[in-house]
Order: sequence, then structure tokens, then C-alpha cells
Amino acid sequence: MVIAIDKKWIWDSWYAKDGDTYHGFFLQADTSLIDPDLRHLNVTQGHATSKDLVNWTHLGTMFGPSKTAAWDDSTTWTGSVVQDDAGLWHLFYTGTTLAEKSLYQRIGHATSTDLHSWERVGDGLCLDITGPNADCYEKDHIVGHWHDRAMRDPWVMRDPDSDGWLMYFTARAPGIPEPNAGGAIGFATSPDLINWTLRPPVFTGGMGQLEVPQVFEVAGIWYCLFCTSGHQWSDQYRRTNPESPVTGNHYLIADHPRGPWRMAPGPFLDGAEPCRRYAARIVDGPDGLVILGFADGGKDKFGGYVMDPEPIVVGPDGLLHVQPTAKAAE
Repeated sequence: MVIAIDKKWIWDSWYAKDGDTYHGFFLQADTSLIDPDLRHLNVTQGHATSKDLVNWTHLGTMFGPSKTAAWDDSTTWTGSVVQDDAGLWHLFYTGTTLAEKSLYQRIGHATSTDLHSWERVGDGLCLDITGPNADCYEKDHIVGHWHDRAMRDPWVMRDPDSDGWLMYFTARAPGIPEPNAGGAIGFATSPDLINWTLRPPVFTGGMGQLEVPQVFEVAGIWYCLFCTSGHQWSDQYRRTNPESPVTGNHYLIADHPRGPWRMAPGPFLDGAEPCRRYAARIVDGPDGLVILGFADGGKDKFGGYVMDPEPIVVGPDGLLHVQPTAKAAE
């Protein structure tokens, strides 16, 4: 195991690099909860650093839910970290509130000068499903159709075509009868990391949810990594993918970060049943691209740590492949 803390479960993680130091951020909860399913509503964010993505120094808790009544007083879930041109670091994260029983997700924003001490920008609320494009999303919790109002896991990156910024997030599209065909990658744009405009989703379909999106480019091809459950494959994806449904990490592929995006053909990238690794990120490590994600194993054998990195290879056809290592399987 590569990121692990005694008496804590660790799950979703995200990474930023400052000079030659990698900063790992992750969701954490105490194992004293006994039931790993309870971790989601008892969460804080941890922080660790590394030079090689293998050996990590833990720095403790860096962020958590608001201590007073607020839009994010229940949970502060998965996010991403970027640095602006002035050197300030920006954390974008998922928040929910106790007043809505943690069922409505929104996106928050905090800043830091040292990557550990974070201060919310205003009340922290950055983006909600409101405005002219709100109808492009499942903007209300459809009880009995899906388990939440999805707007989470923001991934923020520079816009390669301008001085602005792009945000991708886990969402759902409205009016689709099959619940597992309604998953979407939400989209927003900003000129300055402060003011955001909600745009229509850049992708819809394939899965009931496409969690923890990460968009990156290799050799002119754009990839959107995501994770999902085998129970959430749509009927259409089951027809086009002959393998038995698995839980784990797969990806979309495009020629441009705004799309059009398509589901990567061929085998599911990194899946198993029960799930081996979930909520993965692909990171440019000292020796090339690697995949990092948390050991899952299902509720009865939940791992709760980030596994050792495994190499990612881009084939001549532009498709991604994981090269398993014995150490990462431990």
C-alpha cells in the first residue's frame, strides 16, 4: 500500500505537483465507525507529500465540513487542486448540507498559499445547477429514480484555447427513462477561477454515473478517466461490450477537451468484481504515466488505502492499458 493511515479509511484521492514534490489529497474517515459505508457522511480531507508517488509523508487533516450551518456542513468530498498564474492554489471540492440530508451536491472553492491551510472563498459555494443551462441536467433529486442530485467530483484545468479554465464534474442528464443511461460529465467555464458559467454536459450515457472524472491529454489525444459500478452499466453499453460487467475505472476519448467525447472501445480499462481499485487518477510520475486509486474489495473486504502506482501505456491506437505489478496487487 502507498497511502495508508492506521485506524483510518482512505478512498478518493487527487494530486498536484509543486516543483519536484507531489501533493496527495484524499478523503478519510475513522475505522472506529466499523461499517465502511458510514465513511461517506463522516469525512474529512487528508494531505500527504511524496517525491516518487510511492513513499509518502502524512501532514494530517487539511479540510473538512463547515463547523456552522452552511451549504457544506455535512460533507466535503472529492475535488481537484490547481495553481493560478500568481502562484495561489485553488481547491475545488464537493459539498452537501445536513438540511438536505446530504442528497444535493454542489461545488465549492477554497484557496491556499501552502497547499495545506485552506480558506473558503466567501461562503465557499462556487457552482450549482442553476441558470440558463440548468435544464440540461437532472437538477432535482428524482426520488425512486436515482439516489441523489449529482453534482460532484470537480476536475479543473486550464483551457488550452484561452486564458480561462474548464471544469468537469459528475452529473446526470434529465428525462432519460433508463436510470443507467442518464450518467453525464457536467461542464463549466471560467475566465478567472472565481466566476463560473454552467454549460451543457459534454457527454451523456453509457453508465448511470461517471464518477471522479479526470481530463488530460497525451500526444494530441484527450482522455476523460472515470469510475463506475458494474451494476450501473447501461443496456446499450452491455450490448457493445461483451465482457461481464465489472466495477472500476474506464475512460472517454476525444480530439478536443470540449468533445465530442466517446466511450473508449474495447475492454474496460481497470475493473474487477468485486472491485479491486476505484476512483483512480492517472498521474505523470517520475518514470511516466501511472494509475493511482484506492483498494476497494467491497464492503466485507474494504481496503481503505491508496494502492501502489501501476504503469499506464498508451497503445499505437491511442487506447490506454494498465501494466499490473506484483507490488500494486498487495
